[in-house]
Amino acid sequence: MELYLLQAFHAVAVEKSFSRAAGKLLRTQPAVSLALQRLEAELGEKLIDRAGRELMLTDAGRAVLEYARRFQNLQQEMDNALAELRDKSAGRLTIGANESTTLYLLQHIEQFRRLYPKVKVRVQRSLSSRIPAELIGGNLEMGVISYDPGDERLVSKVIYTDALTLIVSPRHRLRRRRAVSIAELGMEIFIAHNVISPYREVVLREFQRHKVPLNMDVEMPTIESIRKLVQANQGVAFVPRMCVEQEIERRILCEVKVKELSVERKIRLVYPARRALSHASRAFLDLVTSHT
Repeated sequence: MELYLLQAFHAVAVEKSFSRAAGKLLRTQPAVSLALQRLEAELGEKLIDRAGRELMLTDAGRAVLEYARRFQNLQQEMDNALAELRDKSAGRLTIGANESTTLYLLQHIEQFRRLYPKVKVRVQRSLSSRIPAELIGGNLEMGVISYDPGDERLVSKVIYTDALTLIVSPRHRLRRRRAVSIAELGMEIFIAHNVISPYREVVLREFQRHKVPLNMDVEMPTIESIRKLVQANQGVAFVPRMCVEQEIERRILCEVKVKELSVERKIRLVYPARRALSHASRAFLDLVTSHT
């Protein structure tokens, strides 16, 4: 059933006139009359008694009018909901990110919430390696990753440049050193992140190239757990610098440059190339890219 047929019947029933209903709907009177005939034929019921001087609803007409009013109200609710989405006073923003890239999002989410307080924001923790597939499959609308996905089905925008850094405890023997060589780290215990990433591979490759052992005696599932163990002087670690900036500033951790290792970490906002973004996601994209 076409919604317009119910709209035409509703207008005739309320106005009690085909001509006034036509004027309200901005249609011709014959068009409104034809719409009513089609509705009656489709329902198999007479809805309006045209015998008298005034149009009268039949019993079926009164029943259908109640449903027509509900459709009118639902359409108004839908129009209001879409208007709220357009002006960002409603909607939902869902972003996939891993532990470290979530930290970068915080400043942008804080500003986004100030601008659009009624939009619900959800950051879904995901393995960075799975985010491109989640985006393509439609399970996520946007994602934040630290590598180029290399897929033409995705748009990838660099929004921040981070770096890997070596952190040690304030009690560690290297705490006062501004820089060291890889050769000086052969006896250190490394606390590693047990999530596979291209940056882990870079570190492994450089130690192998310099023929220096990389003693990863401890592996942990989160950056937070790594940070705490390093702080307790249980080992050293390579971590994204943005994850420990505050601790370095407060001297809870010390940063040491490794001469042979300068690894940039480009943080990328990724979204499907051929699927339209929601109003909330488009607003977030505009906000982030304006600060890039």
